Amino acid sequence: MSSWRSLLLRIGDKCPEYNSSDPKEHIETCFAALRRELEHSPDELLAFLLQCAEQLPHKIPLYGTVVGLLNLENEEFVKKLVETTQTNFQDALDSGNCDRIRILMRFLTVLMCSKVLQPSSLVVVFESLLSSAATTVDEEKGNPSWQAQADFYIRCILSCLPWGGAELLEQVPEEIERVMVGIEAYMSIRKHVSDEGLCFFEAEDENEEALKEKDFLEDLWDRIQILSSNGWKLESVPRPHLSFEAQLVAGKSHEINPLATSSQPNLPSSTLSEANYGKQKHEAELRYPQRIRRLNIFPPNKAEDLQPIDRFIVEEYLLDVLFYFNGCRKECASFMVGLPVPFRYEYIMAETIFSQLLLLPHPPFKPMYYTLVIIDLCKALPGAFPAVVAGAVRALFDRIADLDMECRTRLILWFSHHLSNFQFIWPWEEWAFVLDLPKWAPQRVFVQEVLEREIRLSYWEKIKQSVENAPGLEELLPPKGSPNFKYSTDGESEKTEEHSLSAELCKMVKARQTSREIISWVENTVYPTHNLEITLRVVLQTLLDIGSKSFTHLITILERYGQVIAKICPDEDRQVFLIEEICSYWKNHAQMTAIAIDRMMGYRLISNLAIVRWVFSPVNLDQFHTTDRPWEILRNAISKTYNRITDLRKEISSLNTSLVSAEEAAAKAKAELEASESKLMLVDGEPALGENPVRMKRLKSYAEKTKEKEESIRESLEVKGALLARALAENEALFLTLYKKFSSVLMDRLPDPSKAGKLRDLKSIHATEEMAVETEESSTMEMDDESGKAKKSQTNGGNASTSYNVGEKEQWCLSTLGYVKAFSREYASEIWPLVEKIDAEVLTDNAHPLFRLAVYSGLGHPLNGY
Repeated sequence: MSSWRSLLLRIGDKCPEYNSSDPKEHIETCFAALRRELEHSPDELLAFLLQCAEQLPHKIPLYGTVVGLLNLENEEFVKKLVETTQTNFQDALDSGNCDRIRILMRFLTVLMCSKVLQPSSLVVVFESLLSSAATTVDEEKGNPSWQAQADFYIRCILSCLPWGGAELLEQVPEEIERVMVGIEAYMSIRKHVSDEGLCFFEAEDENEEALKEKDFLEDLWDRIQILSSNGWKLESVPRPHLSFEAQLVAGKSHEINPLATSSQPNLPSSTLSEANYGKQKHEAELRYPQRIRRLNIFPPNKAEDLQPIDRFIVEEYLLDVLFYFNGCRKECASFMVGLPVPFRYEYIMAETIFSQLLLLPHPPFKPMYYTLVIIDLCKALPGAFPAVVAGAVRALFDRIADLDMECRTRLILWFSHHLSNFQFIWPWEEWAFVLDLPKWAPQRVFVQEVLEREIRLSYWEKIKQSVENAPGLEELLPPKGSPNFKYSTDGESEKTEEHSLSAELCKMVKARQTSREIISWVENTVYPTHNLEITLRVVLQTLLDIGSKSFTHLITILERYGQVIAKICPDEDRQVFLIEEICSYWKNHAQMTAIAIDRMMGYRLISNLAIVRWVFSPVNLDQFHTTDRPWEILRNAISKTYNRITDLRKEISSLNTSLVSAEEAAAKAKAELEASESKLMLVDGEPALGENPVRMKRLKSYAEKTKEKEESIRESLEVKGALLARALAENEALFLTLYKKFSSVLMDRLPDPSKAGKLRDLKSIHATEEMAVETEESSTMEMDDESGKAKKSQTNGGNASTSYNVGEKEQWCLSTLGYVKAFSREYASEIWPLVEKIDAEVLTDNAHPLFRLAVYSGLGHPLNGY
């Protein structure tokens, strides 16, 4: 017979533990097993039951019914379960654990449906959260910068109602009506959340109509009101307790005590500067993030005729499974395809996963997780899901020009990895038209970057073969990734003195001469007879060539001869030269370029400021809109700087915890030693030990060791503190320099603010100019060449997908502004402490409005007051 644990875990599933698929039989079988176990290990059963309810929340109605039946057998056990749930709920409120708060509220709601919890107790919970939310957004009594917390509390209340609204209406109609009136009052005083910087598509924050659309909470409130007007009837929430209603009414309903909600900094908004208001708002949104932002990929007719609330409930199920099974991809896919709903939901499932993969500012988990889940779902539903995923890719590709730059990068990385798991098979002929687009067109760049990433995951010939149905796309493949060594001895090129120097250095490395010996050779032999540029080039190119065989070779060279590079490239100017040489050597291999620069930054051979300078050098500026190569290197540099700060903060936090323990241990050891020393006796006027001398010696030694450990931790803290201060200074210099560079290059290329005050103006400049040309030269435009094509491509009409109306200069500005916004959003936590300095030094009155808008939008800065 199956164990009670297996029965609890698998309840509601199609599995060997249960003989049928009838939920009622599952509940009866599980209840019978738990009733027997209750006599032997009630504490173990209680803990496991609560764990199942929290980590399999889509089964909560089943667990709630089982608890209701147990309540008929053992009221004390269920009373303890309710008390434990309340304790866990209070702990979650105190710590701000959003997922646990939400799930435990749903569990309490279902317990109310199963007659385990008094309906009035649940209403008290709702009213406590409602009161806290209303106080928070009150201009005089609260702190509206923390509206994210208030919205979260209201969202929790609303999200419980599909699971218990009908029962609340039946049992306490006046009280639930009071809650609904309170929520309506809250909705009237809170501020609409536009989230311009977190939109998937750039067009959304330019569209005034889009800004007027309901935010997530307003949308959920509308869905709940529609559900209420339909008598709380819905199909997406199972109601197994109804099958046992006649039995459950005989159970005793328990109560819970009032709860204390988590409080936010009690600073009225009138006392906050705009910058401080923005910082607090950002902190609140980090602690209480919006769980999902809907990425509407498919037209509405792709989903079945569902109630508005059904989509929300299916999303909740899917997000819960993704959250609780993030370490078990197979189980995750299995549960996702077996949700307790009576309708098909493949399109909602795809949209939800892509919404999480592309969620801004960060997905809840690493993108790789969603990649693996999508792969497993394609295998679990081979007849349906692959086509849905392909449809999602095509829909996103059609709108790629408007897709946020960060989302675009994630989509490229996901798509290339996804194809690598399916033999790189894709109908590329559908996208062959991108060859007719200008090189800066986002669709063309997307295809180009996907192919480049595929080569990293396979090899050049394989990817060339994969596009054989659209052979023209070979033009978008990068060159084969062979090194470009300037002093190669292969071939018939003329050998110069520099070739000889390179060969001599190579022999020295093979002979395992030390860094000091090579530095001496450079300083005494090479540099005196050659200029600095030749010296640097010979040494750097040769070391790069020796380390080019593999990643391990590169690391070995850097560890063994990093001092040589540090000696000849000590300042920013020479480090920029070093980066240029790396790019020259690996000009046919973007991945190795990025790896080499990243590793050298890790060994502190290249500074982040040198990388910023190189990225904004003329050679890279002209390809900001046509390739991801410089942006990848810049992303790596900023990420490494950020990770240093994050790691140091974690180490300091750990050391602080250790210091507290060490101080307590040292104080205790000192007290024991002093207590022993106080027991000295006088014998014949001379002091004599009153304690065992061996014990005294041991206590003294232990006291000294604990004191030494405490001092050692303090020293480590001091060192780490100094390193953190240095890292924060580097971070400040990095972002100030970065924004100054962005501001400078954009100011040179952006049109006058009177012509382009908004992004949509920027997009329309080229089309407007071309339209004027077409009007003037219509006769020329109508003349066809021998192949039947117009000599000048039309900006409107014909196949919309084969034309792109944004000019190169305008696309460069759009792409660069997109990256400004993406970097600002990605590292907002580190930028907010610097925002006043950035405002004073970079975002001055002279800064272009579009640049300022991109920065503030990424930060979520309250542009129009608060």
